[in-house]
Amino acid sequence: MTTRRKFLKSSLLSSTLLMPGAVKKAAGIFSEKKQSAGEHKPLIVSTWNHGIAANKRAWEILQKTGSILDAVEEGVKVTEADPSSRTVGLYGFPDREGIVTLDASIMKGDGECGSVCFVRQIKHPITLARKVMEKTPHVMLAGEGARQFAISEGMPLEEEVLHPESQKAYEEWLEEAEYRPIINIENHDTIGMVGLDADGNLAGTCTTSGLSYKMHGRVGDSPIIGAGLYVDNEVGAATATGMGETIIKVCGSFLVVELMRQGRSPQEACEEAIARLIDKNLEDIEDMQAGFIAINKDGEYGGYAVHPGFNFAVHHEGGNEMEDAKSRFGND
Repeated sequence: MTTRRKFLKSSLLSSTLLMPGAVKKAAGIFSEKKQSAGEHKPLIVSTWNHGIAANKRAWEILQKTGSILDAVEEGVKVTEADPSSRTVGLYGFPDREGIVTLDASIMKGDGECGSVCFVRQIKHPITLARKVMEKTPHVMLAGEGARQFAISEGMPLEEEVLHPESQKAYEEWLEEAEYRPIINIENHDTIGMVGLDADGNLAGTCTTSGLSYKMHGRVGDSPIIGAGLYVDNEVGAATATGMGETIIKVCGSFLVVELMRQGRSPQEACEEAIARLIDKNLEDIEDMQAGFIAINKDGEYGGYAVHPGFNFAVHHEGGNEMEDAKSRFGND
């Protein structure tokens, strides 16, 4: 009997491997209906439902300071500090050892960037990532080194105690200690945010507590420039969410921006990047979710995912609303 996985593999291999963008479009890899139309400046787009509150704060900061970099930093700080968030910040789910470790990255349109990974006890890792960008000769600091740098910059260390809901979930997980949690609509991670100001300047941020019950020391795509986040003032910006390993394999956010450089719309670029990601991860596709959002320098945006359930928040002068992303599988 042909399994669903075998069917997916045979059908996808015939339609996606080694195809240029135009052929993929003809083969139906791109959805016929674009996610959005029109151009918006300024524009803020961020992942998941928590993007609404994050966008609201980012928009306020942009209107107040005029800095798109300040806006995308302050926006995701809302989610990092949200006690209800189990996927971002110190209130998130822990790793296999019961410890919450955080990853974050920030990038400007001129190529300047900074990130931190595997960092503990820091309430706002996105701010620490910005300090790496602005105050060190490096792009990334990890683990104890990142923590020491935070202390040297006067950032307070938070008490290392799990949120009660995270503690309860961790104790339940320990009963079976399943090594590979499924990444889907119920167990996603990350807030990624990309923004464009009225003058066409771009910036982006990405921050997460990472994969729930990951191996201690595991780092996903979020702090990796080019995987979880990429920004280029000449083209656009993209950020990712979902199973980080799959996104790293295709340098996902960099790929989306480069596809836009070649002439794809943000929507088309997200769709082609997901097609390529699927090509590289066929064996795990049933239990794996990943998605991208992107904006270009003209103020167009798009989003796309492997499976249904991914949504993103869009803020422009017309308002701040959620949109459901289309996906490769599961749409009618």
